[in-house]
Amino acid sequence: MQRNCDKIYKSLAHGEVKMLRKMDRSGRFENFLLPFDGKLKKDNRWVKLADVIPWDDLEEIYGKKFSPKMGRPGLNARIAIGALIIKHRQNLTDEETVEQIMENPYLQYFLGYEEFLEKAPFDASTLVYFRTRFQLEDVNDINELLVKTMDKSGKTSRNDDDDDDNCGGNSGKLLIDATAVPADIKYPTDHDLLNTAREKSEQLIDELHSKCKTASKKPRTYRQNARRDYLRVAKKRKVKKNILRSAIRKQLSYLSRNLNNINMMLAKHDCGLNEKSKELLDVLHTVYTQQNEMFGERKHSVANRIVSISQPHVRPIVRGKASAPVEFGAKISVSVADGIAYIDRLSWDAFNESSDLVTQVEKFKERFGHYPASVHADKIYGTRENRKFLADKEIKFSGIPLGRPKADVSDEEKLEQRQAELDRIPIEGKFGNAKRRFSLDRILAKLKNTAEVWIGFIFIVMNLVTLEARSFLRLFQKLFWSQFQGFFFYENSGLVMKIISR
Repeated sequence: MQRNCDKIYKSLAHGEVKMLRKMDRSGRFENFLLPFDGKLKKDNRWVKLADVIPWDDLEEIYGKKFSPKMGRPGLNARIAIGALIIKHRQNLTDEETVEQIMENPYLQYFLGYEEFLEKAPFDASTLVYFRTRFQLEDVNDINELLVKTMDKSGKTSRNDDDDDDNCGGNSGKLLIDATAVPADIKYPTDHDLLNTAREKSEQLIDELHSKCKTASKKPRTYRQNARRDYLRVAKKRKVKKNILRSAIRKQLSYLSRNLNNINMMLAKHDCGLNEKSKELLDVLHTVYTQQNEMFGERKHSVANRIVSISQPHVRPIVRGKASAPVEFGAKISVSVADGIAYIDRLSWDAFNESSDLVTQVEKFKERFGHYPASVHADKIYGTRENRKFLADKEIKFSGIPLGRPKADVSDEEKLEQRQAELDRIPIEGKFGNAKRRFSLDRILAKLKNTAEVWIGFIFIVMNLVTLEARSFLRLFQKLFWSQFQGFFFYENSGLVMKIISR
């Protein structure tokens, strides 16, 4: 007993035992007090961001999508662009974005409303229409405009004062790289793709038969047998090659019969398909042609291969990574200058990113008025043509020289190569931040255009986060400059501060 008391006294002396405070259950909804007093706080992040965004200039870009005379007036640019910024800034679904806007007065102020609305200002499906009104070029123009307006540093690189980065009138560092942007599709296999195409063809036959309203019998599809044949193989953990080949042959025959019946029904009757069904039928014909060619020639690739029925624009992108050697989606070439990321090229077909180096260097000159002092990229960009172009422009390339490696490498050269590798890290950090924080690794938009706009707005929001951090650093530096003499810099969308005291 005495031993237990001693333990309690010791724990009390060290603050290890705490008393649990019971919850006060007297509070009710009617008695809940609001802290606003009828006004919003000026230091809120959404209020400050709304005050620095050039909404009038964005209205000009957005207004080009509307007719000045015809149609019902649409929602303004501040609502459309602001809602997409909120969605990607908070990494929300369309439905949750509308819910957050309905509940948060700061978000409503960010969208330009003059008073708090107790109901949703628009439906979740409206965000889809917002995306359809843009093209990727419009999103890039918005990105350029926001960077020029909000970034008041007047520099193109944090290292403009370094002697090593100022040669021949060039200044700044250009970081370039490419990455794949996976789409939200099921991992494609030939067997599953043919089964999906067969099911879609059966739906078209049902649609045509109900629309034509003829006394003739509906063509037989053998859908029950086809489904049974598919599941017999799909449920197995491991499938032998001969069994899988036999299953693919059966699905090809089912799909071929259905497509022939659809063509006969369209030729025999006057009733036709709507535009969406016509596009689906074209996709099914293309899938059958590609799969039949690969099956007959015993190969596993074909030009412009379709891997998704619902998203036929998606293509396989071979990246050679250990975790995902092949990704399915778009491929983008990105350049980073002064911590700001720009999409220089987006393609749904695979391409060699080394061909974009000249274009990206020229775009750097268009943005900042001069060429960069150095270009930092991986080995694939170090072709002879690219090196010659950079040498003619007096631009330093960070890659390893071509040819046989030197037998004796000095310590200075080793340090220079190591520093070149370190300088390229921020662009990898941009990709990691975009894919983990802003879901660039899974694009949920289904249409080709809306998916491109989705990707573009992710980079807009990433740059806004960077610019907001810079404005905070400038304010902090201005307030405490008298006490601390040093420098502050922002890199890789993360706040890094270094203070050097005299």
